[in-house]
Amino acid sequence: MIMMAKLLFDLDGTLSDPIDGITNCINYSLKSFGYPSLSKAEVAKYIGPPLDMSFIQITGQSNPVEIQTLVQKYRQRFSEVGFSGNRLYDDIPLVLETLQKQNVILGVCTSKPRHFAQQILELFKLDAYFEFISGGDIGIQKSQQIASLKQQGAVDSSTIMIGDRGVDISAAKQNGLRSAAVLWGYGSLAELTAESANFIVHRPIELLKLNNKL
Repeated sequence: MIMMAKLLFDLDGTLSDPIDGITNCINYSLKSFGYPSLSKAEVAKYIGPPLDMSFIQITGQSNPVEIQTLVQKYRQRFSEVGFSGNRLYDDIPLVLETLQKQNVILGVCTSKPRHFAQQILELFKLDAYFEFISGGDIGIQKSQQIASLKQQGAVDSSTIMIGDRGVDISAAKQNGLRSAAVLWGYGSLAELTAESANFIVHRPIELLKLNNKL
């Protein structure tokens, strides 16, 4: 039986910075179909939301077959080398270790497929800190993922969703969870405050203060 998480973490832009791996894989997919490559700064705008929605915005195409093919090409590259193009944000291992010692149950909710998230967490030896990993897929919104976790008893209204994009904050709000917006990822302060995050976190080490809000 899954234990209920009190802190629910996004992955990209929250626990780790994926810009190198994602840029590599997006450009690999785009070039395979004749689209121009993007710079890291351009790719940064698309980190967080589901991948299919990002490709729709990047290419201006909405044909589901073409978008799915782009996603498949991306995932092929990601499974080979892209997952390793991540770096941990400062103090994240210390934060997770400390929270675990304080008996705070932790979970992950990411738009990435679960097996990719597992690869990244195992790469940094962080997987043991989390009770569960909720991964997404094409056509699945983060709000739906959290709703499913609520049905399973894995989160409830006392859980705080921690993320760097507006989609994390709005998904939490839609499901009656509180939220903590982090400022070291890819969402701007304006984007995050527009979604009325309950807490604003400026540095990873400040995540430890959330234990006092549970």
